[in-house]
Amino acid sequence: MDWLTAPFEVTFVQRALWGGILVSAICALAGTWVVLRGMAFLGDAMSHGLLPGVALAALLGGNLLLGAVASAAVMAAGVTAFGRTPRLSQDTGIGLLFVGMLSIGVIIVSRSQSFAVDLTGILFGDVLAVREQDLLVLGAALLAALLVSVLGHRAFLALAFDPRKAHTLGLRPRLAHAVLLALLGLAIVASFHIVGTLLVLGLLIAPPAAALPWARGVRGVMALAALLGVTATFGGLLLSWHLSTAAGATVSAVAVALFFLSHTASGLRHLRTRPAAPLPTVD
Repeated sequence: MDWLTAPFEVTFVQRALWGGILVSAICALAGTWVVLRGMAFLGDAMSHGLLPGVALAALLGGNLLLGAVASAAVMAAGVTAFGRTPRLSQDTGIGLLFVGMLSIGVIIVSRSQSFAVDLTGILFGDVLAVREQDLLVLGAALLAALLVSVLGHRAFLALAFDPRKAHTLGLRPRLAHAVLLALLGLAIVASFHIVGTLLVLGLLIAPPAAALPWARGVRGVMALAALLGVTATFGGLLLSWHLSTAAGATVSAVAVALFFLSHTASGLRHLRTRPAAPLPTVD
């Protein structure tokens, strides 16, 4: 069993595992609502939208996390503004923000003559470089995500299934949507250092989507999604160690593989439980 435990005897792999566990929990809380509301494109746009702030912070020698927070705030404000524009669909607005923010990020990087910004690290992350202070930040982000999820659960639930009913019940759907965007931004900002902006959707979308056929209720989806995310983290780090592959990308790939396995198994289960068609009778 050494092949199973040997990688996790190394300190930096242990930190990577703990980082992945915390990120999996955060992404399960936010990603469940993203999947239920069909907001995957928005999640993708917001993850790419972090690039300008992170690149600018790196060029100026500032804190990358603060740069990511600033970009996430700009994206969330832009999405909210476009959502209130009746003549322009929200998808169109999100697409324009996505392209615009990504373009600005690339321009910032290209202005550096020495290309001091590690664009690869920003896009793909470096889970094996997680430090102890990063774990503290992730722990604080998880507590914040839990608090928002608990306080906003009723409003998020009504918003996901019937926004008009949410308004009737006095749950202020516009405010709930803004808070949900903030929760999504928190998950992406907390995760990008682990798996990068390009791969963050692997942990944000795949585990909740894989949990949907098996869980009962929103809380069940969140719990199972967190477990699947932890499984993807453990399996991805293990495969990365033995196959010498990129750790963050491998974690994301395992998460997507679990999604396909889950829905394949769910399909087979429905085939087995489907009642047989009645035999034709002969008069």
